[in-house]
Amino acid sequence: MRHYIIIFLLSAVIQTSANTVQYDTMPDTRKLGIALDYFTGGKYHEALIMFLKLDKRYKLNPRFKAYIGLCYYYEWDYEQACKYLDNALPSLTIYAPAERSIYYNAAAESHFELKEYRLAIPVYEMGLLTCRQSEKANIFYKLGFCYMLIEKTDIAADNFKSALAYYKTYPDANSKARITQLKNMIRGLETNNTTTGA
Repeated sequence: MRHYIIIFLLSAVIQTSANTVQYDTMPDTRKLGIALDYFTGGKYHEALIMFLKLDKRYKLNPRFKAYIGLCYYYEWDYEQACKYLDNALPSLTIYAPAERSIYYNAAAESHFELKEYRLAIPVYEMGLLTCRQSEKANIFYKLGFCYMLIEKTDIAADNFKSALAYYKTYPDANSKARITQLKNMIRGLETNNTTTGA
């Protein structure tokens, strides 16, 4: 029995060594292809590891930096996501609006999660310019929260009203509850603005 365990452990070590040697001798273009396959397949952790190694060796272009930012976003490392996405976004204007919308959303959500509401606002607003009509409700909803959390309740109410209009126009599975919530929030903000004179 003991011999079987030793043989098993040796074969595992040899296999791991062979895989490492195989990866190290692989051309970098192939490594980039594998990283992209991982990325498009939703294996963000694996893609991130490979992208970071390639970025260390080469200076990857802004689009790949945005991919790294998205990987960090999906790994819930919002600080790193902001670092990569904020640097890459100004260079991505040549890409399709639908693609840029994904980057804007991840960057804005990352700032929001870090409670950096003032930084999230302009990124959400850029997302409004690139997203589909059916996605605007969620962005206005988040903008409403950003403004509410920085105590600009009149602007928050306006964004919540826009979100409400889009949720009614483009309903989804969660729209009914969200519409009820928004109506209550708008009413509360308007009551607060009236009593405080905001």
